[in-house]
Amino acid sequence: MRENLQLRLTPEVAFEPLRLLARVSTELNIDANRITSVTPLKRSIDARQRQVMVNLQVLVTIDEPPMDPSERLVTPDYQPVAGDAPQAIVVGAGPAGLFAALRLIELGVKPILLERGKDVDGRRPDMAEISRRGIVNPDSNYCFGEGGAGAFSDGKLYTRSKKRGPVDKILSILVSHGASPEILVDAHPHIGSDRLPGVIKAIRQRIIDCGGEVHFNCRVDSLIIENNEVCGVTTATGGEYRGPVILATGHSARDVYRSLIASGITLEPKGLAVGVRLEHPQELIDRLQYHSPKGRGKYLPAAEYSMLTRVRDRAVYSFCMCPGGFIIPAASEPGQLVVNGMSPASRGTKWANSGMVVEVLPDDVPGDSPLKMLDFQAEIERRFFNAGNGSQAAPAQRMTDFVAERPSASLPSSSYPAGLIPLRVDRLLPPQISSRLRKGFEEFNRKQKGFLSPDATVIGCETRTSAPVRIPRDNETLSHISIPGLYPAGEGAGYAGGIVSAAIDGDKVATALAQKFANLKNNS
Repeated sequence: MRENLQLRLTPEVAFEPLRLLARVSTELNIDANRITSVTPLKRSIDARQRQVMVNLQVLVTIDEPPMDPSERLVTPDYQPVAGDAPQAIVVGAGPAGLFAALRLIELGVKPILLERGKDVDGRRPDMAEISRRGIVNPDSNYCFGEGGAGAFSDGKLYTRSKKRGPVDKILSILVSHGASPEILVDAHPHIGSDRLPGVIKAIRQRIIDCGGEVHFNCRVDSLIIENNEVCGVTTATGGEYRGPVILATGHSARDVYRSLIASGITLEPKGLAVGVRLEHPQELIDRLQYHSPKGRGKYLPAAEYSMLTRVRDRAVYSFCMCPGGFIIPAASEPGQLVVNGMSPASRGTKWANSGMVVEVLPDDVPGDSPLKMLDFQAEIERRFFNAGNGSQAAPAQRMTDFVAERPSASLPSSSYPAGLIPLRVDRLLPPQISSRLRKGFEEFNRKQKGFLSPDATVIGCETRTSAPVRIPRDNETLSHISIPGLYPAGEGAGYAGGIVSAAIDGDKVATALAQKFANLKNNS
């Protein structure tokens, strides 16, 4: 017999198996010896009141063998593609590209996956060079390479998507390739920057084992267009690959956007958000979020926060919050300075950071170019790079000094490996950004007294929150609105934001592409 039980518990009960078993036994009014397993299904922490509580949904197995964890997985039965299977080109091995390739295999189409950067292990030395020597490899960095920008991030899997079926499928596939089953349980799941690369390698091996191809150091330079249809790509080394093209190159591939425009492909400017990385001591965030001078204590995880307000009709909000994490240099080309955040699975560092950004709409930036938002973004990155003396050392300012519009004589310790330079971040940002951030910080401090702290640091700049461009596509076929054979997907196409939503979009686009082959077969 199995019972589904919804509980509201203190952390001491929720995270101690024996106490939880006793509580379940009491709730069901049965002897605890009859209970063979208590399996958490969903878990969320409610810190809105002084007493922090855990909302926990569990499946209780009684008088029968424990539940097999695999029962919860919603995973396809991947089989090798046939030798005469049609093939499709997938450009980019981030979440959208990897899950597009998996879906193509599931539907009997051979994926040819082309990635401009190196495999996930080969990326590590190049990323180290950014911090140590300020050298950015334009094809291998935190943005480019196997796994995309998410590979060395927190591996955050939270999504606002209400379509549980697609979300559960993506999470199940990640678990079946090595992610912790806890991602199926937690309300805000994450894998961790230290564990996600192993999951990515397992997905790559699955693609290869099923007959797909994966090519690294293979930058796509142009589309092959014949009879007003995209029918393949050419690479920087002169290679040519034929088939319809899923374009999943991520939001930082600016050369791809420029190449598309040169090929006559329609693009549109898209709104984005610009600001800084804000770094606090994690113990301060723990005290504030959990309403306790003792912080999180033994049972609670490193605290997160989510902030949102509006200032002069534009949103000001936290983005990509990384508890127990660190800040990284995320430039994708020489001459840029961009920062981002990441966390290990343990979320165990002494710092908490998040993007603190201001909404920028296309109407806020003058001009008619489809790349005007990209140019706006790039100019801010150049300004911060030049202010930092042409290195990856980042301009920084105490949070209180930023709000007071004054320089910082000194800076708190930081997780940022390339070093900080005390500069007027408030002046380096465009005035419409810094003025709204100041008001936003004051408002966040009213909501949570102590958030505006001299021990917190604003570090600039944070500009890669989303794509500055949208590649418009047909709502039914998901191919480009004006040229068949090109299937824009994921964050870089302007249709996703984060690992799970990008993976869902890649899966969806691959389904539409495979349908084209099915229609051709049915009509032949």
